[in-house]
Amino acid sequence: MESAPSAVVPLGSPARPARGSILGDDELAVIEELLRSGSPLSGGVWRERFEEAFRAHLGVAHALSVTSGTTALRLALHLLDLRPGDEVIATPQTYMATVQPLLDYGVRVRFCDVEPDSLNIDASRIEELITERTRAVVMVHYGGRAADMPRIMGLARKHGLTVVEDAAHAIGGSLNGRPLGSFGDFGIFSFHSSKNITTLGEGGMLVVRDDDHAARATALRDNSVDAVYVPSRHTFASTRRPPAGAMFPADSYTADCLMLRGTGINGTLAEPAAAVGFVQLGKLPRLQARRRELARRYTERLAAVPGLYVPPVPEGVDHPYHLFTAFADPELIDRDALLDAMDAAGDPLPLRYFPLHLMPEWRAHGHREGECPVAERRWFREMINIPCQPGIDDDQADQLMDRLEQALERSWRHGRAPLGRTA
Repeated sequence: MESAPSAVVPLGSPARPARGSILGDDELAVIEELLRSGSPLSGGVWRERFEEAFRAHLGVAHALSVTSGTTALRLALHLLDLRPGDEVIATPQTYMATVQPLLDYGVRVRFCDVEPDSLNIDASRIEELITERTRAVVMVHYGGRAADMPRIMGLARKHGLTVVEDAAHAIGGSLNGRPLGSFGDFGIFSFHSSKNITTLGEGGMLVVRDDDHAARATALRDNSVDAVYVPSRHTFASTRRPPAGAMFPADSYTADCLMLRGTGINGTLAEPAAAVGFVQLGKLPRLQARRRELARRYTERLAAVPGLYVPPVPEGVDHPYHLFTAFADPELIDRDALLDAMDAAGDPLPLRYFPLHLMPEWRAHGHREGECPVAERRWFREMINIPCQPGIDDDQADQLMDRLEQALERSWRHGRAPLGRTA
């Protein structure tokens, strides 16, 4: 599926790294082809092609394209059939959309602290949070680095739990050769313009293991309902039939609704977005190779910086580097002063993400500081995220590292930072 190189839309500037998607002639050509063809702009052939290619990429049976990663998450959480009083174990170190929809269900969220190096949910601490009311584990591959899926899935099977695997950062990543997003009962992908591939700014994919769940998710996505039907007892069922081309399901004539589990949304990914997603998926190996090369350059350069730690990637983990994360030693470096200096230099380094359990809506549900000490320490004192988008060229990467070293000069706690290059 790998396509030939094409010109890219200029992003950033010679001195400042590009921080968005890489779109080029291939994407422009497929959109022009679609528009000139007169084909439908919704629910057409490109959505089918994109979903088929995505299923092949992951080696899964069901993949439904949707309007965003958040849409995929909401569909997955609906299919958990949660009830008030149920409990869900979740990571605090993720974008708020991963966990916020749970507020709508009246469930108790038990936040599990993270591993200090990966910032992924600490699988060794999950079991101590499981009770008789626990229904699911919602976890994330932070920055794209694989969480401990064998252990997480083993615990889930032992205790009869469902795993929602948020792989919004992780397309192109794998663990022991298996693609991330294919381990859980549900896999969530985002194609926002900041992600490793995009579908024109917004888009997502829901991967579903169970056939029945896939059918229910499809109905909900396509503006139908999630319901249990029985044969209709009404007299018109035997005397009427839907006319050809009717814009409502035949069930309207032949079935009664025994149980309504949820109403649908219009979550269908538009054809132009699906077409671009198909092209971007074909470019993924090349885009990922560039991210990994940038990560290698950063790691080598930062090895010469005292007080900055870049976690090693474990054997068997193929890291897609949606985020490149390092940690400052708070005894040596004033992390906030470093971020302020980078912002003043025109190189803001946004931190991802604020610990969810300390957000106001979760504090209103009883969550408090000290609940997840590793996530809190990393966020408030140590974490640094460095741009790793494939549009960054070698000169831009080197200049970014130069400015980072200059910022360190102003944030070192004990006088001048003893910086030096490795040989």
